[in-house]
Amino acid sequence: MDRDKYYSYSVEDCLEAVESSKEGLSDKEAVVRLEKYGLNQLPEGKKKGLLSIFLSQFSDFMIWILIIAGGISGFLGEWIDAGIIIFVVVLNSILGTIQEYKAEEALDALKKMAAPYALVLRNGSPKKILSHELVLGDVVLLNAGDSVPADIRLFESFSLKIDESSLTGESVASDKVVGIMPESAVLADRDNMVYMGTAITYGRGTGVVVATGLGTEMGSIALALNSDEKEKTPLQKKLNQLSNYISIGVIFIAIVIFVIGFISGKALLDSFLTSVSLAVAAIPEGMVAVITIVLALGMSKLAAKGAIIRKLPAVETLGSTQIICSDKTGTLTQNKMTVQEIFSKDEDLLFDAMLHCNDSVLDEKGLLMGDPTESALLAYLLSKGDINKEHINGRERDGEIPFDSVRKKSSVVIELDDINHRIFVKGAVDNMLGSFSLSDEEKLEIEKVNERMANKALRVLAFGYRDLGAHNGVVDLSLERDLVFVGLVGMIDPPRPEVVEALNVCKSAEIVPVMITGDHKITAMAIARDIGLLDDSRRAITGADLVKMSDDEFRNDIENIGVYARVTPEDKSRIVRMWQSKGKIVAMTGDGVNDAPALKIADIGVGMGITGTEVSKGASDMVLTDDNFATIVVAVKEGRRIFDNIQKTISFLLSSNAGEVVAVLVATIIGWSFLSPVQILWINLVTDSFPALALGVEPAESNIMNRAPLDSRGSIFSSRNLVVISVMGIMEAMLALGAYGIGFYYFNDGLVATTMAFVTLAAAQLFAALGFQSRSDSIFKIKVKKHPILWLCFGGSMLLQLLVVVIPPLNKLFNLTMLDVAQWLIVGGLSFVMLLFVEFFKFINRKK
Repeated sequence: MDRDKYYSYSVEDCLEAVESSKEGLSDKEAVVRLEKYGLNQLPEGKKKGLLSIFLSQFSDFMIWILIIAGGISGFLGEWIDAGIIIFVVVLNSILGTIQEYKAEEALDALKKMAAPYALVLRNGSPKKILSHELVLGDVVLLNAGDSVPADIRLFESFSLKIDESSLTGESVASDKVVGIMPESAVLADRDNMVYMGTAITYGRGTGVVVATGLGTEMGSIALALNSDEKEKTPLQKKLNQLSNYISIGVIFIAIVIFVIGFISGKALLDSFLTSVSLAVAAIPEGMVAVITIVLALGMSKLAAKGAIIRKLPAVETLGSTQIICSDKTGTLTQNKMTVQEIFSKDEDLLFDAMLHCNDSVLDEKGLLMGDPTESALLAYLLSKGDINKEHINGRERDGEIPFDSVRKKSSVVIELDDINHRIFVKGAVDNMLGSFSLSDEEKLEIEKVNERMANKALRVLAFGYRDLGAHNGVVDLSLERDLVFVGLVGMIDPPRPEVVEALNVCKSAEIVPVMITGDHKITAMAIARDIGLLDDSRRAITGADLVKMSDDEFRNDIENIGVYARVTPEDKSRIVRMWQSKGKIVAMTGDGVNDAPALKIADIGVGMGITGTEVSKGASDMVLTDDNFATIVVAVKEGRRIFDNIQKTISFLLSSNAGEVVAVLVATIIGWSFLSPVQILWINLVTDSFPALALGVEPAESNIMNRAPLDSRGSIFSSRNLVVISVMGIMEAMLALGAYGIGFYYFNDGLVATTMAFVTLAAAQLFAALGFQSRSDSIFKIKVKKHPILWLCFGGSMLLQLLVVVIPPLNKLFNLTMLDVAQWLIVGGLSFVMLLFVEFFKFINRKK
C-alpha cells in the first residue's frame, strides 16, 4: 500500500496497514510505537544555547561603541581604562545572558502547560492524552471545537465539517465522509481524511492515525512554517524605537561636544572620552532586555495563578481591561451540573431520551467525560440505577444532527428494531416549543413549568421524539418537527462562592462585568442577581432584543445592559465591537468553536482550560486553567502590577540616565573633568541592572484595584511620567555636581571631587529606586520583609559602589581616592537628600 494514499483505500485496508483496529491500541503497544516513531510534533525553531545568547548581547549598537572606545583607549596607552571598559562590557553581557536564559526557560515551561490534548481509544476505552503522544494506529474521537492532532483516515463521520483553510486556502468548511476517494484526488478533495492543524467546526467523527509529526501534510511544509523570530510586544517595539532615537540623538551631541572640546584646545583623548562619557550616560543599554525579562517573569506568575498567557502582548493589555464579558456556565458558576427537577408524564421515555441524546462517555476509570450538562444527565440516570457503563458506552446510532449555537438543539436517530427507527431531540425550551405538536393548553403548561424552574435559577432542557418507521439513513433538520413532547429537565449549576468578592473588586477597580449566556433570560437574571452582577442600574435583554436594535440605539444603551441571554456567536462579536467603538478595552470569555471570532476580536480573548475546545483556546490570548471568573480578576490585578512595574522600571532607568547626561553636559560646559566613561559604566552596571529588575518584580501596591485602569494603548510616557523622569534626573545631577563642586572648591582636590560625585550620583540613584517602589506610599511606611528583593539589590549595589572606593587596588583602577569622615558625611547627606526629595514629591502628589 502507498502510505501517502490512505484516502484511496478502504477503512479495513488502512487499519491493517497501520496494524490497528476500530478499538484502538493498548497502552503497552502505544508506548512501543512512541519509542519507535517519536513524538507527534513539528520541529520548533532551533533553541538558542548559552553561547548563542551570550553572543547576541553584542548585537546592541552601543556595546560596539564601548568596545571601540576601549580599543582606542588601549591604542592611546590607557590600558587600565581599556581593560575596565572591556571587563564591564563582558560582565554586563554575562548578566544579560543569565537573565535571558532564565526568561527562555520560563516561556518554555508555559508552552508545555498550554499543550493540546486528544481523546483516543486505549484498551478499548476513551482516554485523554497529550496530542504529541499520539502514535500511528491510534483511534481518535473527534468533536466540534477540536484541533485535528494528526493525519487521520476517518471511519465514522456524523455531519463532520473541517476548516482546512490552513492547508488548502479554502475558507468554506469541508464536509467529511468515510467512503473511498479516487487515487488522483488532490488534498482539498480527500474528504475521508482530516489533517493535522485543521479545525473541526461541526459534528463529530472517529478515525485512525495514519501519519504523525513530520510525516503529516503539515509536517511536509514545516520548514516553511518554522521561524526563529520571537514575537515582540507593542511596548517592546516602542522601547526599541525610543532607544534608537536616543542613540542617534546622543551620538550627534557627543560628536558636537567632541568637536567643541577639540577646538577649545582640549586633548584629543580627553575630548574623545568626554564624548563617550556622554554617550554611555545617556543610553539605557539594558532597558529593553529588562522589560522582556519582567514580562516573562510576569507570565510565569500569571500561570501559577491559573492564567496561561498564549500571546505576549496580552500581558501589557491585561492590566488595562475595562470590560469583562463573561459566559455564565462554568465561569460565574461552578460547572457542576446536577439534575434537580424533572417534569414528564412518561419518565421511562424521558430517561431513554436523556441516555441516547447524549455524547458523554465513561472512561476506563468509570468517570464521565464530555459536556458537563450531558454528563449531569447520565449521572442522574446512574444514580437511579437505571443504566450502567455498558448502556452508556454501548449506545449505537443510525444518525445524528449535532448541537449548534443557532438552533440550540441536538438530535439522534436510533434503531428500535429491524424496521422501525426513532429520533430523539433535546434543546432549549424556547427553541423546542415550535417543534412539538401541542395544544394551546399543553404549550401553556410547559411554559409555566419552564418559568417556575427558571426562577429557581435552573437550566431547563426540553426533550421530544418522533417515530420514523423505516428510515432511509438521511438525517436532516426536516426530522426535527412534529415531535411528541417527552419532558423537561431542570439542572442547577450553583454560583462560584468566590465570584461575589471578585465582582466587588471589579466595582472598586472600575471594571464593568457583563454576563453573556445562551441560557433562558429568567435563569440568567436569577443567577446575576444572586451574585450581585445585576442591579437596578442595569437590565437584561435577549439576543432577539439585540437584533432589533440599530447600532446607534445599541451604542447609546450598551452601558445600561448587564446580562445578555439567548445570544448567538454573532451577537457576542457585536457586543465586543460596540464596547470597543466606545474606546473600551474588552476581555471576552469563550469555550466553543463558534466563540473563536469573538475571542479574536476582543482585546483579551479568554479561553477555558477545562471545558474549552482546542479551537477556542487557539483563538485566545489567555487560557484559564480553572475556568473561573475570579481568576480573570486576579489576572487583571497581576496585569496591572506588571504594567505598573514596567512603568516604574522605565521611569527609574531613564531618570538615572537623564541625571547622568545633565551632570556630564553641565560639567563639560563649566570645564570640569567630571566622570570618566569607566566610572559612568560602573555606575550604570551597579545602579541600573539590579534595582531595575527588582522594581520589575515588586509586589502590587495596596491600592492597585482601587483605581481606574490605565490605557496601555497610549504612550508609556504619560505627562506625569515625563515630569517624574525630568525632575528626578535634574535632582540627581544637581546633587552629583554639588558634591563635585564641594570637593573641588572646598577641599581643593580634583580626585576627591570626582570620588564624591561618583559616590553621590550612584547613591542618589539607589535612593531614587527605593522611592520608585510606590507611586504614593512613603518609603518610611514600607516594611522591608515585604520587599526583600528591592532592599537586597539596594544594599548589594550600595556595597559594590563603596567597595570600589575603599579598597586601594580598586580605587586606583577607577581613578578614585579614599574619602575622610567629613567627606563621607557630606556624600551621605547629599545622597539622603534624594530620598527626602522623592518623599516630598510623593507628598505633593498625595495632596493633589
